[in-house]
Amino acid sequence: QVQLVESGGGLVQPGGSLRLSCAASGIIFSIRGMGWYRQAPGKERELVATIRNTGYTKYADSMKGRFTIARDNAKNTVYLQMNSLKSEDTAVYYCWWEQENGEFWGQGTLVTVSS
Repeated sequence: QVQLVESGGGLVQPGGSLRLSCAASGIIFSIRGMGWYRQAPGKERELVATIRNTGYTKYADSMKGRFTIARDNAKNTVYLQMNSLKSEDTAVYYCWWEQENGEFWGQGTLVTVSS
């Protein structure tokens, strides 16, 4: 199994920035991809950004140009740099991890964008 621990969430003003981190531990092998999803109150979970083992990245349209996903393979860690945050970015952000034996999710970290 893989355990995912997210950090970096919190309260930020509109226009501000936050950097989320997700560190994976456990039995890690044959990684296929990793990334971030989010779920706002009353809404379904949605894609934020993913990065495949090939380095290919995918972003939701509303995040393009504002969010950047990156990974540190040596640390089994994936990051999400979020800039120009808007109130509509308020959500619980979940780390996602895929490897040969399945998909894994973190417990989520709350990001609140408010003045």
